[in-house]
Order: sequence, then C-alpha cells, then structure tokens
Amino acid sequence: MAKEYQHLFFDLDHTLWDFEKNSKQALLELYDSYAWESILNLPVDEFLQSYYQKNEEMWALYRANKIDKATLRHRRFAETFAIYNYQHDDKVANFEKDYIHLAPQKTALFPGCMAMLQSLYANFSMHIITNGFEETQHIKLAKSGLSPFFDKIITSDKIGVNKPEAKIFVEAMRQAGADRKNSLMIGDSLLADIIGARNVGIDQVFFNPHSNQHQEKVSFEIKALDELPGLLL
Repeated sequence: MAKEYQHLFFDLDHTLWDFEKNSKQALLELYDSYAWESILNLPVDEFLQSYYQKNEEMWALYRANKIDKATLRHRRFAETFAIYNYQHDDKVANFEKDYIHLAPQKTALFPGCMAMLQSLYANFSMHIITNGFEETQHIKLAKSGLSPFFDKIITSDKIGVNKPEAKIFVEAMRQAGADRKNSLMIGDSLLADIIGARNVGIDQVFFNPHSNQHQEKVSFEIKALDELPGLLL
C-alpha cells in the first residue's frame, strides 16, 4: 500500500464484535429464563425473527435522529411483544433491562479479529468510531478483551450525531490527533462507515464478509479481517 496511514478507525458492531452472534445468545438465554415460549405459545425462532425486524426499524429511526436512545430501547421489545398481543409493560421492561445488561458481556468476535489487532498494534494508533451507546460499547470492549488495543473510543451517543454525519469523523480525528491523509476507516456499513468516511476525505476499508454486491467506490475491500495486515504492513 503506497499511502502510509498512522491512524486506524474501526467500527465495532458487525466489524470486530459479532453483534448477531452475541445478541442471539443473550436473547436465547433470556427467552428461556423468562419462559416466553410457554407464555406466548411461540417458538423462539419466530420471536427472534420478529424482534430482529423491529429492532432494525428502531435503529433506522435512531440513525436518522428521529427517536432517542430511550425510545429505541423501549419500543423495540414493546412493539415485538405487541405483535403477539402481550402488553404487560413491567415484564417486558424487565426483559429489556436484562438484555441490555447481558448482551454486551458476550464475547464473540469475528474470526481473525485478535490476531489482526495484534499484528497492527505496534505500527498504528487504533481507535473506535461506533454508533452504539456509550456505556454498552465500553462493556463490550472490556469483556471481549479489545480495550487495550484502542486509544480513543468515539461513540455517537456521546458526540450527539451518528455516522455517516461528518461531525463524528471530524471529532474522532481531533481527539486522536489525526488528519484525513493519515487516517483509514474500517467498517461493514457502506453508508455509515464507507460513505461517511469518504465524504470527509478519509480512505476506507469495506469489511464485506458475505461478499454482498454493491456499486459504491471504496478505497479497499476485504472479506476477512486477517486480510487487513496484508494491506497495511
């Protein structure tokens, strides 16, 4: 790679921390402990399918700044259970609270994550830019052993805007002491990570583990995290 980068900015969820696997494991445990299958007469897989759809709807509204964090957290489960005519607010609220506590403590990472970070750690300043919530993202980083690799953790929750808005990238560079020319953004979202970084002049690596087809112009693209050191070292 001809260009020399000094600062690597990583997305967290869906890029390093395996959100789908960790979230599903937490939901399976809680669905069982709450005995929802017998209460709702509903197999867990059907519940999960409904929840994932509702959760994505809520996150889309949150990313568009149409709802706040508290509303997202309340509505995603409340509206899922309402599909099955269950509206006992206290029990649903407790389920949400337990999920928020349990899910960030799960530790599944994408294959090759740790080895990749260990390879790059001595040569780059590494940072996180995430649209996740401040408290939960720090728990994920600590519990999964990722924290020691990163100098700055930039959350949309704390900055007040979500990727792909320019402000969060500019603030991340300011905090890191970086500039556009020596920065590289690595993430799985074409909109939030790739287009967001590109719009402020930062080169990007699109992490595309499922080889999804797209028409976006990206600086680099990888299918597996262990490809990254080969690009940079």
